[in-house]
Amino acid sequence: MMTKERTIYLLLSDTGTVLNRLIKCYTGQPYNHASIAFDVEMTEVYSFGRKVAYNPFIGGFVREDLHSELFKEAACAVYALSVTPDQYQRMYRYVQRIAAQQERYRYNFIGLFGVMLNTPTKREHAFFCSQFVASVFIEGKVMDHVKDPSLIEPGELPYFADCRLLFEGKIEEYQTKIIHLSNFNTLLNSGCSII
Repeated sequence: MMTKERTIYLLLSDTGTVLNRLIKCYTGQPYNHASIAFDVEMTEVYSFGRKVAYNPFIGGFVREDLHSELFKEAACAVYALSVTPDQYQRMYRYVQRIAAQQERYRYNFIGLFGVMLNTPTKREHAFFCSQFVASVFIEGKVMDHVKDPSLIEPGELPYFADCRLLFEGKIEEYQTKIIHLSNFNTLLNSGCSII
């Protein structure tokens, strides 16, 4: 019996914040924030980032609102990853376990320096955005331990998992053009991209 595949979404974004700009100076990549979503409408988007809109130093596990001021002008790349129902559930449960204990988790600022020095940082209950997404991918067995999660930059994630680019542009455009397409599932299943 064939099991029906599910889809998860990798969102890479450039929010234009001071921290994002600093990271961009180091990486030279267009997108320096990574999030994972469990639905194409992106109502369930998770990451590690700022918990208070105007204070980058208060960070941790976040359920992101793409309609918020932080993402209002953000540029993004949206990738799709086909997974089995079991992989989907493993990843979703992993994220929900962290969400249930989110007060224990912090943003891994020290880990950002570890990336710069190519030195893995092991901190309990602390992630930066791409480290978190990589750990979700590893939990779901959609990505091997090709590199320590604490060294993975956002732009590397699509290559470590079998992601395909669906959209590139402003988040606002994604929300108006992509999620309102009535035949989106047909398009997605055909392997097409909208870029």
